[in-house]
Amino acid sequence: MRARKLKLLVAVLAALGAMPLVYPVPAFAADAATIQPRDGWYNKALVDFDFVKQNVSIPPKKGVMIIDSRPAARQYDPGHIPGAINIPDSQFDKMVDKLPADKATLLLFYCGGLECMLSHNSAFKAEKLGYTNIKVYPAGSPDWKAKGGQVSVSAAYLKKLAEDKTPHVLIDARPKRVADKGMIPNAINISDSEFDKHVDKLPADKATPLVYYCGGLECVLSDNSAEKARKLGYSNVLTYPPGYPEWEKLHGAPAATAAAGPGAAPAAAGAALVPGKEKGSVTVDSFQAVWKANPGSIMLVDVRDPKEVAAGMIKGSVNIPMNELEKKIASLPADKPVVFVCGTGARSGEAYDTVKLLGGKVQASFLDADVKFNADGTYTMVAKK
Repeated sequence: MRARKLKLLVAVLAALGAMPLVYPVPAFAADAATIQPRDGWYNKALVDFDFVKQNVSIPPKKGVMIIDSRPAARQYDPGHIPGAINIPDSQFDKMVDKLPADKATLLLFYCGGLECMLSHNSAFKAEKLGYTNIKVYPAGSPDWKAKGGQVSVSAAYLKKLAEDKTPHVLIDARPKRVADKGMIPNAINISDSEFDKHVDKLPADKATPLVYYCGGLECVLSDNSAEKARKLGYSNVLTYPPGYPEWEKLHGAPAATAAAGPGAAPAAAGAALVPGKEKGSVTVDSFQAVWKANPGSIMLVDVRDPKEVAAGMIKGSVNIPMNELEKKIASLPADKPVVFVCGTGARSGEAYDTVKLLGGKVQASFLDADVKFNADGTYTMVAKK
């Protein structure tokens, strides 16, 4: 009898060991695979947090448009996915001009969570307009925040914070030479490259809302600084990706915080580089003429981060990220001009300042321009006005 029971017990244990362990799935799990499609949803392409995160980027990822279908003032303005544009579903037909001309662009809609139908409604409307690559993130904004996604705010919300005198700290992450020309009112300047030197400027209370901005959607400095602040334990870190360019367009430029006389960069020996309006800069036209005729006569240094450079850089340039420049100044040549470039002119100007201070005989200058870098090594460049 005992032998029979023992054999039975062994058999049961063996069977249990062969069975896969099954863990209960939370009723409101946000992963697309576990979400049960509901009536009225745009069920053709539901995506989860991980998919959205792969498509969220500053600068914005090419071929992708993220659309927040919630109302502006109460929901989009106080917090949205970075880079998302706002097309409230109730205003969709009036705002179709915001949609891309290319109907194959990935349109990624979201709204206020599993109970919110706005993103699904807008997805159906976009499909009727002929868009062919539409996805919906049904878990939406609540899931994004719960899983630690960076949250951004709008210019309207920044204005409201100031008007309501709501406690917060607004931080301009651009280099001092750029911020001195004009900042958003009430902002303080903590250059991203000097973040560690100025942590004492941050509030002692780590629950204080921090809002970082820099030079627009092509500028990564505010994202970089926001990440550093989170690592220091700040729990309410926000970004304003359109940054100072949008603010200036909406509200005008305030008085500069410091004199920024035009100055003149010394003409680089051996090359027809012409000094620009900003001290240390060279004109876009003269740079392009030299770069086309004899690129070997100058060293073009891209001071953007490796992540940015991976998406495209000017063919023939070299990459020395701004935060590594001080350590690598000795690698710069003294026998030909060195021209610094970035996406907005902010970091390239900071690179010039750094080299002028520490670089000895290096013939440094920079491009004060908005630059678009293409994956094939080509570029477009527009001088700052």
